[in-house]
Amino acid sequence: MSNLPMLASVDLGSNSFRLQICQNHQGHPQVIENIKHMVRLAGGLDNDKMLDEASRRRALECLAQFGERLRGFSPENVRAVATNTFRVAKNIAEFLPQAEAALGFPIEVIAGREEARLIYTGVVHTFSSNGRKMLVMDIGGGSTEFILGSSLQPTHTESLPLGCVTYSMRYFDGKISAKNVQAAVTAARAEIQRISKIYKRQGWEIALGTSGSAKSIAAVIAAQGLGNKITLPAMVRIFEQIVDAGSVKKAKLEGLKPERIEVFAGGLAVMQAAFEELDIEEMAFNEAALRDGVFYDMIGRNLDEDLRDQTTAQFQQRYHVSRNQAERVAKLAGYFLYSLAQNATVQELEYWSHYVRWAALLHEVGIDIAHTAYHKHTAYILAQADMPGFSRQEQELLAQITLGQRGDLKKMAETLGNEPMRWHAVMALRLAVLFCRARLPIELPPHTQLKEKSGAYALTIAQSWLEHNPLTAAALQAESEQWSKVGRSFSVQMQA
Repeated sequence: MSNLPMLASVDLGSNSFRLQICQNHQGHPQVIENIKHMVRLAGGLDNDKMLDEASRRRALECLAQFGERLRGFSPENVRAVATNTFRVAKNIAEFLPQAEAALGFPIEVIAGREEARLIYTGVVHTFSSNGRKMLVMDIGGGSTEFILGSSLQPTHTESLPLGCVTYSMRYFDGKISAKNVQAAVTAARAEIQRISKIYKRQGWEIALGTSGSAKSIAAVIAAQGLGNKITLPAMVRIFEQIVDAGSVKKAKLEGLKPERIEVFAGGLAVMQAAFEELDIEEMAFNEAALRDGVFYDMIGRNLDEDLRDQTTAQFQQRYHVSRNQAERVAKLAGYFLYSLAQNATVQELEYWSHYVRWAALLHEVGIDIAHTAYHKHTAYILAQADMPGFSRQEQELLAQITLGQRGDLKKMAETLGNEPMRWHAVMALRLAVLFCRARLPIELPPHTQLKEKSGAYALTIAQSWLEHNPLTAAALQAESEQWSKVGRSFSVQMQA
């Protein structure tokens, strides 16, 4: 067992940060180590959604400790995901590089629905539903995810801005009264009302709660002899005890861990609101969570069962993409990228090959909206749509690459920066689209090469082929002007 591959997931939640290390035992993660720190990142958000210095410092200190434990891990065996607070903080762009430097690995800021999918993935791999429809609810520090499903893929995923940290700060920062409780529950119900109609119409046979709030609520209910599952009457009774005492701390609730005291009331209010709005009768606690879903997702990627490939195929179908054309462009773009990346490591080339291929397969989704400026529509869709399996940064990268497939390159200078591989990716797709615009099978002449040195790109191609394809030749000549706008050069060297 000691020789089995080691995997690590880092879950950067709005309340706690968690590092979990597992061994991949025949497709099932076996936990080796679990480290948890209550960072309370959401508590550092001010009214303008700016993270304060104290919360950032706590986060960086925690990430540095995680980074020390992860020394020696290969990048492909570590996945760090960040959730709601990273999504909403307005100064996250300046903080994220600091966080990645402290951890030593990239951090993916995932969308709410992607978070919901990963939570469900963790549950469905660790809980035997026997085909029953499940409602999975995960109350985090800044958001709550609601998922419906019965098989490996969920049927409905939603993420709402309801969190145990944010609601505790907003409604229970002081003496807790019946009025506070009613205000919090009413506000949460108003949010949940957005999804209640469709969720109740779809229905479920079993309800499961995951993560810290559900765990602590279930523990308090059990410790007080109010049942072995979460129910509405039990929650009402617990809130009565808290109101009578004036605070969670003074209530001295049996079964409640000290680190959950500050955020317990907020989580309880969200849970009570969900029960009232969705007519939930009872809910069992399930140990699986986001970090487990991350592991199973990683294992799937290593087994060539990457959900991102499935999502790409689904988007091609949804937006009526010509798969023949997309494959032609993808094949040629891959060839150009390989030509440009001779100095890249094997890992770098593999990484960028994935994104260039996905970008090529999806480069025409915008045509389904309008042919005019379709590359802009494509970029918008890829940046803004819910794309299961992709993080926000990954979607933004696809958007950047596809935006550069045609037109004025000047718009790309600021977003791509000085990272050579990003420019190589744009060049590879741009030339592939140019060569394939006849929408027919294409075979480049032998010895066609694309090279780059210090920002100077040079395409070597047979003169006879260019003479036989004058439109392509003219388009290639026009490219030199575009690349000069971004401080680079492009030239065509003809072979006799």
